[in-house]
Amino acid sequence: MNDQKIIPFLSFTGNAEDAMNFYVSVVPGAKITSLVRYEKGQPHGDEGKVLNATLSLMGQQIMFMDMSSAHPAPDFSWATSFFIHCQSEAEFDAVFSGLSKEGSVMMGPEVVMQFRKVAWVTDQFGVTWQPVWQ
Repeated sequence: MNDQKIIPFLSFTGNAEDAMNFYVSVVPGAKITSLVRYEKGQPHGDEGKVLNATLSLMGQQIMFMDMSSAHPAPDFSWATSFFIHCQSEAEFDAVFSGLSKEGSVMMGPEVVMQFRKVAWVTDQFGVTWQPVWQ
């Protein structure tokens, strides 16, 4: 673990690893730093699925897990989102394009106050993001 005091923890129903691999493909520098799977007969999870995992995303840690198919995770809501401060227009465009593919765009990209580009996107896994470029 790092010195981060609060770590977001996302619960999925069987597709946590797919989501992590998707974020690695979309966000520059993102990488899976740990992954532990449920073993056969282990309670509260489906064999082979993610018991817990950590994704490093722009210097921040985000944890992931799969809930069991018998007790699925609730849906994500746009009421909670991840704000991504992109370093360049090219980075913004790549992140926005990747996150919005098979997802839904709620806003933008557009100019908002001091930001040259702002968007609000719910990705294909139901997680909401706010990429910005200043």
